[in-house]
Amino acid sequence: MTAISACPVLSETSAITVAAELAADFASGAAGRDRDRELPFAEIDRLSASGLLAITVPAAYGGAGLPASAVAEVVRILATGDPNIAQIPHSHFVYINLLRLAGSDDQLRHHAALILRGARIANAQSERSSATVADIATTVRPDGGRFRIDGAKYYCTGSLFADTLAVLTRLDDPDGDSGLADGHYVAFLPADTPGVRIVDDWQALGQRTTASGTVIFDGVVVEQSALVPRAPAVSVPTGYGAFAQLLHAAIDTGIARGALAAAASFVRDKSRPWFEAGVAHAADDPLLIQRFGELAVAVQAAEAALAVAGAKVDDAPPAEASLAVAGAKILADNAANEVSGALFEVGGTRSAAAELNLDHFWRNARTHTLHDPVRWKYQHLGRAVLHGTPPPLHSAI
Repeated sequence: MTAISACPVLSETSAITVAAELAADFASGAAGRDRDRELPFAEIDRLSASGLLAITVPAAYGGAGLPASAVAEVVRILATGDPNIAQIPHSHFVYINLLRLAGSDDQLRHHAALILRGARIANAQSERSSATVADIATTVRPDGGRFRIDGAKYYCTGSLFADTLAVLTRLDDPDGDSGLADGHYVAFLPADTPGVRIVDDWQALGQRTTASGTVIFDGVVVEQSALVPRAPAVSVPTGYGAFAQLLHAAIDTGIARGALAAAASFVRDKSRPWFEAGVAHAADDPLLIQRFGELAVAVQAAEAALAVAGAKVDDAPPAEASLAVAGAKILADNAANEVSGALFEVGGTRSAAAELNLDHFWRNARTHTLHDPVRWKYQHLGRAVLHGTPPPLHSAI
């Protein structure tokens, strides 16, 4: 396991304070790490040591058990500094939630103890060979009293930093030898399990340092105790998807705020005024002031919607929470892409200098917002308004 000192149990107030301190530090090197694709191993170790990765461990298992709204705010703050670092623990929090909703007491207790010592979980979920992202080809089969996993996963965010991989599999047991019900299971296994190969091949235009590479599973043997059924979390109204999507919205909202701050700093310190404005400083150009006001409203709207959605995930019925999160994700998507693109509009030609790498805000926004299409969120919101149709039960809303 990652050699990290014991994590403190953080209150909501202290978690937000710690996140702000880390975000400020992480921001200073974000552009350079992105330019050079320097993976943030030291920064992720600091994140583990801070205790932030343990804030969702239930109180009964030694953690703080902070609500979804607090986790979203922590992720949003981290994303203002470096959205790559903010995305890396997304699956960590989501799969702790899966253990809480669908795992046994022994499974949750085992992983809680590891997480409280700094362990990190990464996903091995998405595939390329299946017809859609919802179809799972990676199999788990009975194998002499244990189970064998074979397959390949892609976009495995944070896998190079992980102590544990959460592997989404499909049970392949036509003879019923395992005694388990058919369906999808998440296998929680140490990242250094024999037969696991993690490939650092992530080549996207943005989110370059999330280590979202490929993981190959070749005859990986696991015990039944490593398998958690997914159905109890996703086949009934649990809010599992709403929690996962809330954190995605938090990342995009953080990108928008970070881009707005970078744009304002650049205009104040480096931009020249347009000659027709008749002002000595670019920041005094009334047209730029107007544009910054428009961008500020977009960011404020995304932040407000995120806060509302977080409160709904904390306390409202799951369907209501999912719809609130869908709206927040739409506003966050729009704000992240608009503000990160407008940075150059307001900054002028100087802002496009390659050595500044200010385009990392837009590339990060454009890449992360591809995670799931907001056009379907509009559909679910519209159907709810017109027909009273509840949102579907899956992890993308």
